[in-house]
Formats: sequence, C-alpha cells, structure tokens
Amino acid sequence: MVQHISGSGLRRQLMFWLAALAVFIFFLMMFRTILLPFIAGMALAYFLDPVADRLERLGLSRMWATVVILVTFIVVFVLSLMIIIPILASQLNEFIQHIPGYITQLQTYITTSNAAWLPGWLSTQTDTIKENFSKYLSEGVGFLGTLIAQIWNSGKALVDIASLLVVTPVVAFYLLLDWDRMIAKVDGWIPRGHVATVRAIAAELDSTIAGFVRGQGSLCLFLGIYYAVGLSLIGLNFGLLIGFLTGLLSFIPYVGSTVGLVLAAGVAVVQFWPDYVHLIIVVVFFFSGQFIEGNILQPKWVGKSVGLHPVWLMFALFAFGAMFGFVGVLIAVPAAASVGVLVRFALSRYLESDLYYGQSTLVEIAPDPGVSEK
Repeated sequence: MVQHISGSGLRRQLMFWLAALAVFIFFLMMFRTILLPFIAGMALAYFLDPVADRLERLGLSRMWATVVILVTFIVVFVLSLMIIIPILASQLNEFIQHIPGYITQLQTYITTSNAAWLPGWLSTQTDTIKENFSKYLSEGVGFLGTLIAQIWNSGKALVDIASLLVVTPVVAFYLLLDWDRMIAKVDGWIPRGHVATVRAIAAELDSTIAGFVRGQGSLCLFLGIYYAVGLSLIGLNFGLLIGFLTGLLSFIPYVGSTVGLVLAAGVAVVQFWPDYVHLIIVVVFFFSGQFIEGNILQPKWVGKSVGLHPVWLMFALFAFGAMFGFVGVLIAVPAAASVGVLVRFALSRYLESDLYYGQSTLVEIAPDPGVSEK
C-alpha cells in the first residue's frame, strides 16, 4: 500500500519535530551541570519499575512497593559505599602507583625472552618486534593509567556531590511512585489520529531500551561480581578492582572483556612469572566468563532483538560524552536506541511511500481508467 502525504503536512511535521529536537538539545546544553541527579533518578526509576509492578501483583500497594524498593536500594548502596568502595579506592591508588614498575618488568620479560621456539623467518625480526612491542606497551599502559586516574578523580568528585546522593533517591522515589500515571498522562497528549503509530513506536522503544539497559545492566553487575570474586580467589593482585572494572566496561560489547583480559594477564605475568599455571588459570577463567555471558546470560537477559550495533553504541557513548559530559554518557544508550527505532520507522515509511516507488511505478499500480492496457 502506497501512502500519500501532502507536502504541507509533511513539512509541518518535519518542522515540529526538528524544533522539538532543537529545544531538547538546548535544554541539555543549558542545564547539563545540574541534570545528573535527575537523569540518574529517572534511570533508576525506569530500571526498577518492573520490580514495583511485580510487588504490586504480589499484593503490595504502589506506595509500599516503592518504599520497599528504595529502602532496599539505599541500604545496599550505603553498605557498598562503606565496604566495597574503600577497598576499590585503595586498590586503584595502589595499582596506579605500581603501573611504572609493571611496565618495566613486562619490558624486561619481553626483551630477555628466548625466541628459539619461533620460526626462522620470524626469529630474525625478534629484536625489532620486541622493541616496537615494548614501545607500544609503555605508551598504551601509560595512557591507560592516565585514563584510570582521570576517571577516578571525576568519580571522587561525583561522590562528593551531595546532590547526587540526596536528590537522586528522592527523584527516583517520586518517579517510581507515579510512573504508571505519568505514562497514562503522556498517552493522553498524543494526537488521536496518530495514537496507534506512536504507541507502536513507544512499545518498540521501551522493548529496545529495557532489553539493553535492564538486561545489560544486570549482566554487567553479574560479570563484575563474578570476575572480582574469581580473580580474588585465584590470588591475583588487584583482582577485585580488575573484576569490577571488567563488569563496568562490559556495558560496551567486547570492550570490557578485552580490557579485563589484558589487565589481568599483564598483572598475572608480572606476579606469577615463570609460573605458567596461574597465568593459564587466569586466562581460562576469563574465557569461562565469556562463555557464560555469550551462551547463557546474554540470550536470556538481553536477547537478540535489541538492535544496537556495538559500533553504533560506542559512537553514541563517545559522542554524547563529548557533548554533555557524564550526563551524556547516561543518556547515550537510550538516545542511541531511540534514534535506531526512529530510523527504522522512517525507513519503513519511506519503503511504502511514492518517494521509493517513483511516479512511473505509481502509474503502473493505479493506472488511469481511461487508458487501455497494452
């Protein structure tokens, strides 16, 4: 079926949505310094809304379901702030101090290693390979250390902001309490002629964002605990820090596991050399985490219908982070998912429109009754 949209109506819709987008971007730019606790509260309410719905089905009122969820969350957060975060802070500071020594030891292992097992055509280039590898290792680890230090400094600044700790739970409480009423109110604002289309887009947006944010968030939490506990039991130095960092970075597909494996293997080489057993145990343990993630948890918690390509997700994180800072990182995934859904919707409409079929095709589909077919 070919849709016909008048030029004036299409222009009005295009101008309206472009103006709305411009106002939204202007709003973010103007208030980006104070939006963090509100966006964090909104994200927290969205993340916990299914839990509130389940408690309601179990017989609790919306008020009591919200109170139970927020109290539980605050207790867990405070315990983490008192127990886990100081340990991570201590390990991070110690790790940053040990980075130069680790680089030196790795370079020593590389330059003094025996190349007898290499093929003849490659063994002649061993000195050049070692020199280049040591150079890039030094530059890469130095950049990583600087990046970690900057992230930690900004993280401490965020923790020191009282509004993030005080305003976010309050915002999350009221949004979680009124979530269903807000959705119904917004639904009442939709033009009745487009309500079915808007609801279909909103349902796809919710499925995409929920599938990734809730599913990937739960997956990152599990992986962080799994790697942190496992590496600590193996006896790896800074295992708790590397494990939680791996889980946190797993929000970006393939990045977390790669960074965690490189860090863990590097520390294991320095710590256990020449004991190959512990190094193999660390590598096998990481592959076991990848197996659990890719074959068990990822299909169950995230699914394959999210539609967020890893490259598009990484671009969105960098782009929104550069434009809006930490607030941009928080809204990058929902914004990327929303853009993806809207682009797919626009493409489907384009494939049904006369812009795609062309005027000649339209004449063949609906010919003039006065013209006989040959």
